Amino acid sequence: MTFKKIAISQMLILALGGLTVHTVRAQDVPASKLNFKNYLNAVEAHSLELAAQRETIVAAEAGVGIAGIRPDPEFTYSASRETVSAIHPRPVSRGPSLSMTIETGGKRDARIKSARSNVTLTEATVAGFKQQLYSDSALAFAETCRTRDVLARKENTLKALSEIVRVNEVRRKAGDVGGIELLQSRVERDQFQADVTQSRAEATAARLALSLTLGRRVEDVFGPAVLECGFTPFERGNDIEALVPAALQSRQDVLIARATLEHARDNASLTRANRSVDPTVSLGVTSTRGYPGGFDQGGNAIDGTSRSNVLALSISIPIPLSRLNRGDIVQAESAVTQAMLGLNQAELKAEADVRTAHQRFIAARENVDHYRKDVLANANRMLEGIRLSYRNGAASLLELLAAQRSADEAYLAYLQSESDMATATVQLQLAIGEAPSL
Repeated sequence: MTFKKIAISQMLILALGGLTVHTVRAQDVPASKLNFKNYLNAVEAHSLELAAQRETIVAAEAGVGIAGIRPDPEFTYSASRETVSAIHPRPVSRGPSLSMTIETGGKRDARIKSARSNVTLTEATVAGFKQQLYSDSALAFAETCRTRDVLARKENTLKALSEIVRVNEVRRKAGDVGGIELLQSRVERDQFQADVTQSRAEATAARLALSLTLGRRVEDVFGPAVLECGFTPFERGNDIEALVPAALQSRQDVLIARATLEHARDNASLTRANRSVDPTVSLGVTSTRGYPGGFDQGGNAIDGTSRSNVLALSISIPIPLSRLNRGDIVQAESAVTQAMLGLNQAELKAEADVRTAHQRFIAARENVDHYRKDVLANANRMLEGIRLSYRNGAASLLELLAAQRSADEAYLAYLQSESDMATATVQLQLAIGEAPSL
């Protein structure tokens, strides 16, 4: 073998060395850690949607103070005068009075209790929204990691294909390969460049999507940080019988259903309290200034009067004819029944969701183990064998490229299984009412 052919062979070995199953991921030092935990904490701190939901708690808490307000007293001022004709004009009678409605039946306490249970329900609803936000954030983060790793894999493959083209150009000049093989390697490289461009756009779009749940641009929070995608399996994912009771105690949809039932019961109590009548007590003073005696137009004598003050106390009690209709009670009790049925449905759904999420988690974990232990190793051995055969002239370029595509497909499927396992882990944690962690 001549020195020139030895050099070409060494270049070919270096080029084929890049066509392995495992890809090299970026190891740049990040400006700040962009792992799942920090991202989730940032989502909770900066999410615009979550901030808007939290305002409902502020409004509900203000409702407790509103519920404790008693009816305002009412001030009345009246003025009157007799219309009898006389030498001297009749004096004006002035009567200020103060009235107040007295609430009965425990209305105020019932209102406050209903308002407080509404706060509990609102807090549970916001917590449920936060759980959904966690789920969306986990999906976005896992997809960003997957697309980033897919891009790294394809860029590595494109680099190797470009090196094969360069080596084949040298071998073509030496007469070791024909022009068709050189053209074929160029076509494969140029076609694969389109895949890399598409993957780069998908990776960029996935990273931009992190800002949607974050509520701010990712760069504004983490700077040019590199994703840290070291997911770990859920350690408690094996004992399904222990997960179901935990879900019934801490799942947000179950807690929302319980808070809804409690609020419905408090509203029913308030409805019953509102059926009691409220008397109105009025206290007033009527003052009339005296006037001197005289004669009227007919010459009849009119006796004079002195100043008079009249103290008046009155009580007004509504006649509760409207209470004969019990429609409001029926509606309130119907709401309680609906809430009880909703709680039962939520508990059934919780158990079904936990068992479904557990099955998906087990399947995803088995798939990842299968790819790591068997598929990737076999694909690597296959590619190494074809590479050796191509180097020795026992395999064609088409066979090498087919092996490369097969190895790439295996690795991309492995990345998808990792993403599926991360998603399944988060869904299982959320299904039992725990904050997600990866």
